[in-house]
Amino acid sequence: MLIYCVEDDESIREIELYTLRSTGFEAEGYPDAGSFYQALDKQLPSLVLLDVMLPDEDGVSILKRLRGNSETARIPIIMASAKGSEFDKIQSLDLGADDYLAKPFGMMEMVSRVKAVLRRSSERLDDTIKGSGIEIHPAQHEVYVNGVLTSFTLKEYELLKLLMSHPGIVFTREQLLNQIWSMDYDGETRTVDVHVRTLRQKLGDNGSCIDTVRGVGYRYVNRT
Repeated sequence: MLIYCVEDDESIREIELYTLRSTGFEAEGYPDAGSFYQALDKQLPSLVLLDVMLPDEDGVSILKRLRGNSETARIPIIMASAKGSEFDKIQSLDLGADDYLAKPFGMMEMVSRVKAVLRRSSERLDDTIKGSGIEIHPAQHEVYVNGVLTSFTLKEYELLKLLMSHPGIVFTREQLLNQIWSMDYDGETRTVDVHVRTLRQKLGDNGSCIDTVRGVGYRYVNRT
């Protein structure tokens, strides 16, 4: 487990690194955003401990950039800052931080938080649904198509998740209406057809994984 500590205060950074290394982690420290980005280009860490106040680019801006990039979007991030107000915590968590440490914090508390976030991250990865160039991350409610975060409506997302969770199984339009729309069949199966069509369009070339079974319904077929 490799941890990156982005902290401009050298004394704090060094004690963080010492504590993490002494508790069994690999750890590297960076005083600013520039050196941190250079390290990311060479190797992605298992977790980032990210200070909010940095000399060149603040931690919140870094957090936004990491969450907006498909390669770094799922790296666990713990924000750390002397700002201990409820607003700062909520802002960081709303932007995708996995946890928040208010300075000053104890080193063993830091280690405990790191272990807890890594454990939750590992559990989320186990839930990932993959196939045909598509990755569904249920915990984050995100879908990546060929590595690119792609936007879907709630019903499109639920439809794709249901089909991919049961590869090869044919779902009738009536079953899909009942499970996705929570409604009994009333003749409006066109609702399903319309959503399948828009879903295929958003998936692009990967849309061929949603197979039409004539006269019956739809199924997911892994094309890779």
